[in-house]
Amino acid sequence: MSSLVRLTRPQKRRLKRIVQRCREARPVRRAQVVLQLASGVGVTAVSEALSVARSTVYRWAAQFMITGEACLTTCDSGRPAYTVDETLRETLVELISQPPSDYDYLRSTWTSEMLAQTLAELLERPVHASTVRRELPKLGLRWRRARPTLCIAHPYSGERKRAINERLAQPEPGVEVFYVDEADIDLNPKIGFLWSPVGKQQTIPTPGKNQNRYLAGALHARTGRVDYVEGLRKNTDLFLCLLEHLKRTYRSARKIVLIADNYIIHKSNLALAWMKHNPKFEILFQPAYQPWVNDIEKLWKQLHDNITRNHRYSTIDKLMRAVRAFLHAASPFPGNSPSVAKFGSAI
Repeated sequence: MSSLVRLTRPQKRRLKRIVQRCREARPVRRAQVVLQLASGVGVTAVSEALSVARSTVYRWAAQFMITGEACLTTCDSGRPAYTVDETLRETLVELISQPPSDYDYLRSTWTSEMLAQTLAELLERPVHASTVRRELPKLGLRWRRARPTLCIAHPYSGERKRAINERLAQPEPGVEVFYVDEADIDLNPKIGFLWSPVGKQQTIPTPGKNQNRYLAGALHARTGRVDYVEGLRKNTDLFLCLLEHLKRTYRSARKIVLIADNYIIHKSNLALAWMKHNPKFEILFQPAYQPWVNDIEKLWKQLHDNITRNHRYSTIDKLMRAVRAFLHAASPFPGNSPSVAKFGSAI
């Protein structure tokens, strides 16, 4: 069998010297392959002995026949090394901050494949989707649910925010500030997440015919005390019952400031007339479409998360008993850890 490579004696000596003295692995492996082929060893045997692919053996042999000993150092080493750098990270963060439509994609949200493809086009180098998925958590980015926000700007939004912030930032003796709002309590349970066996969906019994109760609550802005009244209807009368309750509870207060949303019962003619006859009450309306301004919304969320979601109470009276126990345990809110309170200790 004729050898794939033919060497002269000087070439053999030089190649052996490279194998014996060179400290770099790359020229040594190429020299070993060429020497083995020149001695008559077959391609398959060389491939198995030196752990080199057959295609690589053929390629190195062809390059040696064309360029001679120069191929030992100039021969390509395969795909160039690729590492994530700051340029890629900065570009990735910039892409996430923009909608995919800016880059002519049809999707409304980014995927790792789309990000990898766009990075490859912008940086002119290959980027794999798995690389993108590894880097996103390192950059503080998570796959999370978004929240809606209204694009319409309320004309008095800035003024209302400033008025509320001034009342909260400058406490005055004899001035009590409250967040006020209403909550709906339905016998028909709200359905939400809960622990379930794998492959089995939990069932929550429903009463068939829904019944309602309504709460009007007041959360003290500084102490966190919770005051509330109950009603069968969510109307102005319920709101005025809360105001009468606050009037009796805080008799010594020089002024009672209420931070409320723009629900109609807070600014009806009946409510405004009551306010006119009780000048110690002042109401500040929060900016429209900004419920997060009112901290009592956090209390209602805790109420629904702990009591009304996935509940199994068969009557509205039993449900309301649990609601009262929770509100008792939640005061002062949020420092009282109502989520771990027990029923008996809350009554």
